[in-house]
Amino acid sequence: LDVSGLGRTGEFSDVSFALRAGEITGLFGLVGSGRSELARCVFGAEPARTGAVRSPGSDAVRFHSPREAIAAGLALVTEDRKGTGLVLGLSTAENIGLTTLRTTTRGPLLDTARRRRDVVSMVDRLDIRPAHSAKLPVRTLSGGNQQKAVLAKWLLTGPRVLLLDEPTRGVDMATRAEIYRMLDQLARDGMAILLISSDLTEVLGATDRVLVMHEGRIAAELPSEGTTEDTVLAHAIGHAA
Repeated sequence: LDVSGLGRTGEFSDVSFALRAGEITGLFGLVGSGRSELARCVFGAEPARTGAVRSPGSDAVRFHSPREAIAAGLALVTEDRKGTGLVLGLSTAENIGLTTLRTTTRGPLLDTARRRRDVVSMVDRLDIRPAHSAKLPVRTLSGGNQQKAVLAKWLLTGPRVLLLDEPTRGVDMATRAEIYRMLDQLARDGMAILLISSDLTEVLGATDRVLVMHEGRIAAELPSEGTTEDTVLAHAIGHAA
Protein backbone atom coordinates (compact mmCIF):
# COMPACT_ATOMS: atom_id res chain seq x y z
CA LEU A 1 0.00 0.00 0.00
CA ASP A 2 1.34 3.45 -0.93
CA VAL A 3 0.12 6.53 0.93
CA SER A 4 1.37 9.89 -0.28
CA GLY A 5 0.64 13.40 0.98
CA LEU A 6 -2.52 12.33 2.81
CA GLY A 7 -4.17 15.07 4.84
CA ARG A 8 -7.36 15.73 6.77
CA THR A 9 -8.09 19.19 8.17
CA GLY A 10 -7.42 19.49 11.88
CA GLU A 11 -6.12 15.92 12.28
CA PHE A 12 -3.03 15.21 10.16
CA SER A 13 -1.25 16.54 7.08
CA ASP A 14 1.21 15.51 4.36
CA VAL A 15 1.48 11.89 5.58
CA SER A 16 3.40 9.55 3.30
CA PHE A 17 4.46 5.95 3.89
CA ALA A 18 4.50 2.53 2.24
CA LEU A 19 3.39 -0.84 3.59
CA ARG A 20 5.27 -3.76 2.09
CA ALA A 21 4.14 -7.34 1.62
CA GLY A 22 5.65 -9.66 4.20
CA GLU A 23 6.35 -6.89 6.71
CA ILE A 24 4.78 -5.61 9.92
CA THR A 25 5.05 -1.84 10.21
CA GLY A 26 4.35 -0.18 13.55
CA LEU A 27 2.72 3.21 14.00
CA PHE A 28 3.24 4.97 17.32
CA GLY A 29 1.98 8.34 18.47
CA LEU A 30 0.70 10.02 21.59
CA VAL A 31 -3.01 10.74 22.08
CA GLY A 32 -3.98 13.47 19.63
CA SER A 33 -1.19 12.69 17.17
CA GLY A 34 -3.71 11.59 14.52
CA ARG A 35 -2.79 7.90 14.34
CA SER A 36 -6.34 6.43 14.55
CA GLU A 37 -7.79 9.14 12.33
CA LEU A 38 -5.11 8.31 9.75
CA ALA A 39 -6.08 4.62 9.73
CA ARG A 40 -9.77 5.40 9.24
CA CYS A 41 -8.93 7.81 6.44
CA VAL A 42 -6.71 5.29 4.64
CA PHE A 43 -9.60 2.80 4.88
CA GLY A 44 -12.08 5.27 3.42
CA ALA A 45 -14.14 5.56 6.62
CA GLU A 46 -13.36 9.29 6.80
CA PRO A 47 -12.71 11.57 3.81
CA ALA A 48 -9.22 12.89 3.13
CA ARG A 49 -8.71 16.46 1.98
CA THR A 50 -5.43 15.84 0.13
CA GLY A 51 -3.21 13.01 -0.97
CA ALA A 52 -3.46 9.56 -2.50
CA VAL A 53 -3.85 5.96 -1.35
CA ARG A 54 -2.99 3.21 -3.82
CA SER A 55 -2.90 -0.55 -3.53
CA PRO A 56 -1.82 -3.17 -6.08
CA GLY A 57 -4.60 -3.75 -8.57
CA SER A 58 -6.40 -0.52 -7.67
CA ASP A 59 -6.30 2.77 -9.53
CA ALA A 60 -8.12 4.64 -6.76
CA VAL A 61 -6.55 7.97 -5.90
CA ARG A 62 -7.99 7.37 -2.45
CA PHE A 63 -10.84 5.31 -1.12
CA HIS A 64 -14.14 7.10 -0.63
CA SER A 65 -15.75 4.32 1.39
CA PRO A 66 -14.80 1.17 3.30
CA ARG A 67 -16.49 -0.80 0.51
CA GLU A 68 -13.92 0.49 -1.99
CA ALA A 69 -11.07 -0.28 0.41
CA ILE A 70 -12.30 -3.83 1.07
CA ALA A 71 -12.64 -4.45 -2.67
CA ALA A 72 -9.00 -3.35 -3.05
CA GLY A 73 -7.86 -5.85 -0.41
CA LEU A 74 -7.78 -3.75 2.78
CA ALA A 75 -9.13 -4.62 6.23
CA LEU A 76 -9.32 -2.47 9.37
CA VAL A 77 -9.52 -3.71 12.96
CA THR A 78 -10.67 -0.61 14.83
CA GLU A 79 -9.60 0.53 18.28
CA ASP A 80 -13.15 0.39 19.71
CA ARG A 81 -13.90 -3.32 19.64
CA LYS A 82 -17.38 -3.10 21.17
CA GLY A 83 -18.42 0.14 19.50
CA THR A 84 -17.27 -0.37 15.90
CA GLY A 85 -15.74 -3.84 15.71
CA LEU A 86 -18.72 -5.95 16.76
CA VAL A 87 -22.51 -5.93 16.74
CA LEU A 88 -23.03 -7.02 20.33
CA GLY A 89 -26.64 -8.09 19.82
CA LEU A 90 -25.67 -10.72 17.25
CA SER A 91 -24.09 -14.13 17.70
CA THR A 92 -20.40 -14.76 17.19
CA ALA A 93 -21.15 -16.55 13.91
CA GLU A 94 -23.25 -13.65 12.63
CA ASN A 95 -20.48 -11.20 13.50
CA ILE A 96 -17.80 -13.25 11.77
CA GLY A 97 -19.96 -13.52 8.66
CA LEU A 98 -20.76 -9.81 8.34
CA THR A 99 -17.94 -8.91 5.96
CA THR A 100 -18.72 -11.71 3.50
CA LEU A 101 -22.49 -11.39 3.20
CA ARG A 102 -22.16 -10.31 -0.44
CA THR A 103 -20.06 -13.33 -1.36
CA THR A 104 -21.95 -15.99 0.58
CA THR A 105 -25.20 -15.83 -1.35
CA ARG A 106 -26.89 -18.24 -3.69
CA GLY A 107 -29.11 -16.15 -5.91
CA PRO A 108 -31.15 -13.86 -3.62
CA LEU A 109 -30.60 -16.05 -0.55
CA LEU A 110 -27.82 -16.42 1.99
CA ASP A 111 -25.80 -19.60 1.52
CA THR A 112 -26.02 -20.68 5.16
CA ALA A 113 -24.07 -23.90 4.64
CA ARG A 114 -21.09 -22.04 3.18
CA ARG A 115 -21.22 -19.39 5.87
CA ARG A 116 -21.33 -22.10 8.54
CA ARG A 117 -18.23 -23.74 7.05
CA ASP A 118 -16.40 -20.40 6.92
CA VAL A 119 -17.28 -19.57 10.53
CA VAL A 120 -16.34 -23.01 11.86
CA SER A 121 -13.02 -22.80 9.99
CA MET A 122 -12.23 -19.42 11.57
CA VAL A 123 -13.31 -20.47 15.06
CA ASP A 124 -10.93 -23.42 14.82
CA ARG A 125 -8.11 -21.44 13.20
CA LEU A 126 -8.12 -18.68 15.81
CA ASP A 127 -9.11 -20.99 18.68
CA ILE A 128 -12.10 -18.83 19.66
CA ARG A 129 -13.47 -20.14 22.94
CA PRO A 130 -15.60 -21.76 24.14
CA ALA A 131 -15.73 -24.36 21.36
CA HIS A 132 -19.43 -23.64 20.76
CA SER A 133 -18.85 -19.87 20.76
CA ALA A 134 -20.29 -19.51 17.23
CA LYS A 135 -23.78 -20.01 18.61
CA LEU A 136 -23.35 -17.68 21.59
CA PRO A 137 -24.10 -13.94 21.69
CA VAL A 138 -20.72 -12.31 21.02
CA ARG A 139 -21.21 -10.09 24.08
CA THR A 140 -20.83 -13.16 26.32
CA LEU A 141 -17.29 -13.90 25.14
CA SER A 142 -14.19 -12.69 26.96
CA GLY A 143 -12.41 -9.61 25.62
CA GLY A 144 -9.70 -11.72 24.02
CA ASN A 145 -12.16 -14.00 22.25
CA GLN A 146 -14.20 -11.02 21.10
CA GLN A 147 -11.05 -9.60 19.54
CA LYS A 148 -10.40 -12.93 17.82
CA ALA A 149 -13.93 -12.76 16.40
CA VAL A 150 -13.16 -9.31 14.97
CA LEU A 151 -9.96 -10.62 13.42
CA ALA A 152 -11.81 -13.65 12.02
CA LYS A 153 -14.38 -11.38 10.40
CA TRP A 154 -11.70 -9.51 8.48
CA LEU A 155 -9.49 -12.48 7.64
CA LEU A 156 -12.47 -14.06 5.87
CA THR A 157 -12.24 -11.27 3.28
CA GLY A 158 -8.74 -12.47 2.31
CA PRO A 159 -7.06 -9.07 2.72
CA ARG A 160 -3.66 -8.18 1.29
CA VAL A 161 -3.30 -5.22 3.67
CA LEU A 162 -4.32 -5.43 7.34
CA LEU A 163 -4.63 -2.27 9.44
CA LEU A 164 -4.86 -2.89 13.20
CA ASP A 165 -5.56 -0.16 15.75
CA GLU A 166 -4.64 -1.24 19.31
CA PRO A 167 -5.39 -4.93 18.57
CA THR A 168 -4.22 -6.19 21.99
CA ARG A 169 -5.91 -3.61 24.19
CA GLY A 170 -8.07 -5.25 26.87
CA VAL A 171 -6.97 -8.82 26.14
CA ASP A 172 -5.09 -11.21 28.45
CA MET A 173 -1.42 -12.03 27.99
CA ALA A 174 -2.08 -15.47 26.49
CA THR A 175 -4.34 -14.02 23.79
CA ARG A 176 -1.85 -11.23 23.16
CA ALA A 177 0.84 -13.81 22.45
CA GLU A 178 -1.55 -15.67 20.12
CA ILE A 179 -2.25 -12.46 18.19
CA TYR A 180 1.48 -11.76 17.80
CA ARG A 181 2.09 -15.27 16.46
CA MET A 182 -0.81 -14.93 14.06
CA LEU A 183 0.40 -11.57 12.73
CA ASP A 184 3.90 -12.97 12.26
CA GLN A 185 2.50 -15.87 10.23
CA LEU A 186 0.28 -13.58 8.15
CA ALA A 187 3.32 -11.47 7.30
CA ARG A 188 5.31 -14.58 6.41
CA ASP A 189 2.45 -15.51 4.08
CA GLY A 190 2.85 -12.19 2.27
CA MET A 191 0.40 -9.83 3.94
CA ALA A 192 1.30 -6.19 4.55
CA ILE A 193 0.41 -5.19 8.13
CA LEU A 194 0.17 -1.83 9.92
CA LEU A 195 0.14 -2.22 13.71
CA ILE A 196 -0.98 0.94 15.52
CA SER A 197 -0.19 0.84 19.22
CA SER A 198 0.40 3.08 22.24
CA ASP A 199 2.47 0.28 23.83
CA LEU A 200 6.14 0.97 23.14
CA THR A 201 7.18 -2.58 23.98
CA GLU A 202 4.63 -3.93 21.51
CA VAL A 203 5.36 -1.46 18.75
CA LEU A 204 9.07 -2.30 18.83
CA GLY A 205 8.88 -6.00 19.67
CA ALA A 206 6.24 -7.09 17.15
CA THR A 207 7.26 -5.06 14.09
CA ASP A 208 9.99 -4.72 11.47
CA ARG A 209 10.02 -0.92 11.43
CA VAL A 210 8.19 1.90 13.18
CA LEU A 211 6.57 5.10 11.96
CA VAL A 212 6.33 7.77 14.66
CA MET A 213 3.67 10.48 14.52
CA HIS A 214 3.94 13.91 16.13
CA GLU A 215 1.22 16.53 15.83
CA GLY A 216 -0.33 15.01 12.73
CA ARG A 217 2.86 14.29 10.80
CA ILE A 218 5.26 11.40 10.41
CA ALA A 219 8.20 12.52 12.51
CA ALA A 220 10.43 9.49 11.99
CA GLU A 221 10.73 6.08 10.37
CA LEU A 222 12.95 3.76 12.40
CA PRO A 223 14.07 0.12 12.23
CA SER A 224 12.51 -1.76 15.14
CA GLU A 225 15.66 -3.73 15.84
CA GLY A 226 18.17 -1.63 17.73
CA THR A 227 15.78 1.29 18.35
CA THR A 228 15.08 2.13 21.99
CA GLU A 229 11.78 3.16 23.56
CA ASP A 230 13.40 6.46 24.57
CA THR A 231 14.23 7.22 20.93
CA VAL A 232 10.66 6.54 19.78
CA LEU A 233 9.21 8.63 22.59
CA ALA A 234 11.58 11.51 21.85
CA HIS A 235 10.32 11.67 18.26
CA ALA A 236 6.70 11.36 19.44
CA ILE A 237 6.98 14.40 21.71
CA GLY A 238 9.08 16.41 19.24
CA HIS A 239 12.28 16.38 21.30
CA ALA A 240 14.46 14.16 19.11
CA ALA A 241 18.04 15.37 18.65
